[in-house]
Amino acid sequence: MSFALISQASRSDDKTAIRTAVTTAVADPAVTRLLVEPRVAERVAPTIADESDTFFAQVLAALMLAERLDVEVALLPAEATGASTRYGLPHGPAARELAEHGTATSVPLIRDDAATVLLGRARHLGAEGAKLHGETYVDSERLFRGEVRSVLIEPTLALPGLRAQVERLLLPGRWLTGRAAQTGGTNIVVEREGVVNPRVVKRSTFYRHDTDLRLVRP
Repeated sequence: MSFALISQASRSDDKTAIRTAVTTAVADPAVTRLLVEPRVAERVAPTIADESDTFFAQVLAALMLAERLDVEVALLPAEATGASTRYGLPHGPAARELAEHGTATSVPLIRDDAATVLLGRARHLGAEGAKLHGETYVDSERLFRGEVRSVLIEPTLALPGLRAQVERLLLPGRWLTGRAAQTGGTNIVVEREGVVNPRVVKRSTFYRHDTDLRLVRP
C-alpha cells in the first residue's frame, strides 16, 4: 500500500489549490490511500472543527470530481471535529496510527447540487436572519411546509445515508432519514460545516453520491 499526504497549505475554501494537490497525488497509480491533514496553524483556532471539516470535505470533493473514489481516505484531525465524531474517528497520534495501519470501509458519501461534500453538518436557513420560508422533503416524505427557523442535515453511517430535522429553540423536530433532502423556498441560504454562503437560492439538495467513500475507520 502506498500513501500520499494531503496537508493544508492554504485556506480551506481554496478549491483550486486543494484540487491540484489531490489530482497530483492520485496521478501516481501506486497511491492507494490519501492521508488528509489540516493546516497546523489552524489547530489552535477557535473554529478548528469547522475549518478542519471544510478542508476534509474539499479534499473529498476533489477526489469525487476526479472520479477516484477508489482511493482510500484517512482523516488526521488534531482535535475532535464534527466529522471525526460522526464517523467514530480518533484524533491526534491515534489518528495517525489508524491512518497508516487501519482498514477502509465503505460509507455513504453525501454531497449537494453544487458538488460540495458534506462530512459534518449543513443547514438550510432563511436569508438575513429571517425565518426560512418554503418546504423540505426527505426522499418523498415532507419534513415541513411553511416557515421554520432552519433545517439541519447530517450524514449517517448507515444507509440510506442522511437525516434531516427541523430546528427549533425549545423542542427540535423529528428526524427523517433518506437518500436525499431537498428544500425549496423563496429565501434559502446554505450553511456547510458552520460556514454560511450568503447567496440566496430557491432550491438546495443534499444527497447520497452514486459511489461510496472508502474511509479508514476503527
